[in-house]
Amino acid sequence: MESFIISNGISVHIWDTRDEGTPADAPAMVLLHGYLETMYIFNELVASLKERYRVVALDLPGHGLTDSAPCEGDVPSVNSVEFDVPVICGVLDKLGIESAIIAGHSMGGYITLECIKECPERFLKAILLCSHPYPDLPEVAQNRDREMNVVLSGKLPLLAEASIPKMYFQENLRKCDEKIRETVELCEMHDPEGIVASIRGIKCRPDLRGVLQTPPCPVMLIHGDHDNFLSLGRVAEMKNLLPKVTYCLIPNCGHNPFIEDTPSTVAAIDLFCAR
Repeated sequence: MESFIISNGISVHIWDTRDEGTPADAPAMVLLHGYLETMYIFNELVASLKERYRVVALDLPGHGLTDSAPCEGDVPSVNSVEFDVPVICGVLDKLGIESAIIAGHSMGGYITLECIKECPERFLKAILLCSHPYPDLPEVAQNRDREMNVVLSGKLPLLAEASIPKMYFQENLRKCDEKIRETVELCEMHDPEGIVASIRGIKCRPDLRGVLQTPPCPVMLIHGDHDNFLSLGRVAEMKNLLPKVTYCLIPNCGHNPFIEDTPSTVAAIDLFCAR
């Protein structure tokens, strides 16, 4: 069921499967979407998980129907990972959930890492869906500045049309075409100022490698072998530097394996959560 919850001073759009046939004693799982997405990016994943988990998905600050962090005087709004953590924990409090598994896609993975760092007692396990702990490289930060200018010039739909197909392995574009169109169309829900505030938050996120060097809970990275945003070279580097993380490769997938190959992704999640 969808609803709105006030958390950390803002209105948050959530989806809770408690009344959708989920068993009363099912463990809770929080899903955090990525940049330019909404909670609806997880439609297929939720449908496959809700019989075994109480799934709580939400529009992250600045995205969909959720408010942005408030401005402070002349300082513009910044949807930082530090702001997002109490938003998520506040949602769990309002829903009466003491502890949960947490999974974040791409940008949502950055927030996931900050959650387990700041509130380790709240999260049983963490799943990174095509995400990583590294801060932006200088050239990536410059690209984000350009994206902010594009959004502020009223061209968010064009940005979405150009960016979202790149999240998929080229060979999966045809079968995922309907989902791609849906995601692009849902970008009309975003407040451009909220997206810009989220870009600011992504740019200023901390280096979170230390969280994965000694993780406070079991952590798994699920990634595709044709990801344009998380290369196999970067994953190999993580395996070398961060050996306490569990790694799961979903073949023939890009940045969205939970859409491109939902059954394999669900199987990996179930196995990890059952350990």
